Amino acid sequence: MNEETNDAGKPELRIRVMGVGGAGCSIIDRMMQDDDFRGAAFAAINTEKVDLAKSFAPDKLHLECKMLRGLGTGGDPELGRVAAQEKLEDVKRLSEGQDVVFLVAGLGGGAATGAMPVIAKTAKEAGALVVAFVMLPFELEGGRRVKQARYGLEMLKSAADGVICLPNQKIFKLIDDNTSVMDTFRLSNGLLIDGIRSLWRLMTRTGLIDIHFSDLCAVVRGRRAESLFASAEADGANRARKTIDKLISHPLLDGGRCLDEAGAVLVSLEGGADMTMADVNEVMKEINRRCENANVVFGAAVDDRYTEKLNLTLVVTRRDSRDEEDAVEAGGSPSVDAGVQSEMLDTQFLNNKSSSRPKSRLVPPPPEMSEEKKQELLKKSNGLTGNGKRIGKVRQATLPLEIVSKGRFDKTEPTIHNGEDLDVPTYIRRGVGLN
Repeated sequence: MNEETNDAGKPELRIRVMGVGGAGCSIIDRMMQDDDFRGAAFAAINTEKVDLAKSFAPDKLHLECKMLRGLGTGGDPELGRVAAQEKLEDVKRLSEGQDVVFLVAGLGGGAATGAMPVIAKTAKEAGALVVAFVMLPFELEGGRRVKQARYGLEMLKSAADGVICLPNQKIFKLIDDNTSVMDTFRLSNGLLIDGIRSLWRLMTRTGLIDIHFSDLCAVVRGRRAESLFASAEADGANRARKTIDKLISHPLLDGGRCLDEAGAVLVSLEGGADMTMADVNEVMKEINRRCENANVVFGAAVDDRYTEKLNLTLVVTRRDSRDEEDAVEAGGSPSVDAGVQSEMLDTQFLNNKSSSRPKSRLVPPPPEMSEEKKQELLKKSNGLTGNGKRIGKVRQATLPLEIVSKGRFDKTEPTIHNGEDLDVPTYIRRGVGLN
């Protein structure tokens, strides 16, 4: 990590924000006009050359390959993936030397959906912490686009360190019948930028309680579930109570249900010089109560813009059932640290060389058998019939199952975890035959 410090004495982080696809490039253009993001390095990545030329980003990367022939992806994520594969060296060049890479995109189309996992993996291999901020399409955009977005999201979660997701469908809870289409998309983009801004401030600004780079890594690194975020603000008397009530009822947090399912929570609290310890205590007491099983990372800062007000932002990562299943299969518990699990397994293998029934389990004695029945069972165990003829050996057969093609995703990189391809059915990976 870069050892330089900013004016406030906090270590400088080298952060690059990459907008991928049409929506991603539009969002970073808006971010570059915001003073909060001063000091960030921006890059625009797209398959559409004309749209890319309109971007204000100082670094631009045109994703092109023979399959595209200058015509774009046509909404095909496979073409976006292939185009990104052709430009790995350029993506690596943009990522090298960066502590953090923020990827920004809207999923569902061809360019970002296919290219984002490739770009995330390359940036991660270059040594950066990779956090992706993505929007999922409205349902009105069609089932095909929604399915592509969900598939692309799963691929992205396997490649990036963390994914912060904004489902556009939830925007309907924040608008009314008179909200125009342009205002709706402007609101959606603004919400995503708010999420990036909150994380940016936590990492780059010195506060009363700092969140360090290692804290951020602990929250997002190695997690496969997407994260959600929400912000709330209140002023006047009882501002702490009002702020927390607004946030818990926020549509993007499913009315507070996400907090009960949280595996990790990043908390950013901002107030003016008049922010009291009682304000901070009331907010954090409620969050810790609702997220008692989560890893809570808290940061607080004073900003003159929030005099007599409080601004609270949460980034919530839900517990991933696959992580819990892995822990259970490994002989541990979902809430036990990996190192502790390893020690438990070592002890288990050393002390239990052979498995046995628990002493507390009662096994009833077998029923009495006649002498004729015993002789019949003895013959069968020796491979003989009742007439003394030998029985042919019964072999377990495997059903011939047809391999179904993935279609346009046939060439998509497999989902690899602990050296296993999770796209391959479990019974094949584990060598279980089917009769």
